[in-house]
Amino acid sequence: MKSKILIVEDETAIREMLTFSLMQSGYVVLQAKTALEALKILDESTADMAIIDWGLPQMSGLELVERIRDNEVIADMPIMMLTARAQEEDKVKGLETGVDDYMTKPVSIKELQARIKAQLRRSSGFKKSHVLEAGKILMDLDSHKISIDGNEMTLSITEFNLLKLFMKNSDKLLSREQILNHVWGRNSFVELRTVDVHILRLRKSLKKHKLEKMLKTVRGAGYKFCVE
Repeated sequence: MKSKILIVEDETAIREMLTFSLMQSGYVVLQAKTALEALKILDESTADMAIIDWGLPQMSGLELVERIRDNEVIADMPIMMLTARAQEEDKVKGLETGVDDYMTKPVSIKELQARIKAQLRRSSGFKKSHVLEAGKILMDLDSHKISIDGNEMTLSITEFNLLKLFMKNSDKLLSREQILNHVWGRNSFVELRTVDVHILRLRKSLKKHKLEKMLKTVRGAGYKFCVE
């Protein structure tokens, strides 16, 4: 299976050059011009690695890295920062924030591809099989697949992350604030109402399998996931 790489770069020429080079090498490439676009893509799809520019509009590449590392579903995804910032203190800051590799522009395509291979090889080498189970629900954390009585259940990344949080905390009352902090991150700008919207979507998905009663609303307090 081809590895999927997300490129987050606001300069069109650089983004298209990287996309062309990586596609020529057999990768599937996802493109985003801003951090917000990248987060939307990661909410709807998955990537094996991300290449992120520091100087993005609206939200910096460094802030995007922090958001990714705060998201349990994609926290382990390899990230390379590709930026014009060549100062040692910038590189240190990037690595301390959670970047796995740091390259400065202009970049050698051959070296970039070699580093991508190294990161993908390293990340696949340390993967372990992790499966969560709650009643009839089985969740494979590596493949991001969910099955109920052998039937696959399709969820967005956000709903997947929500269900993962609930399955890890079965029979515990979780406030909307706790859910927001774990799923979207403490520094996110998401409103509490967004939590309710995604809970509703998750409950509708569970209803298709007659399991909606597992996700209970505790009025004025939050939500509880009860294994039947």
